[in-house]
Amino acid sequence: MSYPVIDPVATGDRINTLRKELGFSVAYLKEYFGFATTNAIYKWLHGESLPSLDNMVAMSVLFGVPMNDIVVYH
Repeated sequence: MSYPVIDPVATGDRINTLRKELGFSVAYLKEYFGFATTNAIYKWLHGESLPSLDNMVAMSVLFGVPMNDIVVYH
């Protein structure tokens, strides 16, 4: 059994897909998370970084899905 590794690009794609399906704009997510800019969100969507654990929990609540439906790992 190998150690699971999160795929940031696939996770970003999943976040973007869920966001669009649920009708949330990037600007709305910026407000929801209390960010001053959209930079962090675009980094998540492009796989340049991953949300913190707190932000991942908040996102799963907002999207109404378990975190396992957001995070892609191999």
